[in-house]
Amino acid sequence: QVQLVESGGGLVQPGGSLRLSCIASGFTFRTAAMSWYRQAPGKMRELVASVKGRFTISRDNAKNTMYLQMNGLKTEDTAVYYCNAKAGWSEYWGQGTQVTVSS
Repeated sequence: QVQLVESGGGLVQPGGSLRLSCIASGFTFRTAAMSWYRQAPGKMRELVASVKGRFTISRDNAKNTMYLQMNGLKTEDTAVYYCNAKAGWSEYWGQGTQVTVSS
């Protein structure tokens, strides 16, 4: 059974940092294409890209885990963040973790 479990979301003040984790199971993680997406209220889901100095995406194949380090968070980063995996012909989504940036 495939599972993608995100964690690390929460409430943070503008300028703060969070690190999200996505633990995967049920497929071969090291060969899967892993991505982060986010969806803000009233908006379409969008791909999260690495942004120098702000967002860094990394993975640890030994731990079947992908990370999203977010620094310098802004109010417009408020969204539900989802882990996505593409393995072979299949695509999987996690349940999402809420990130709220507010003072």
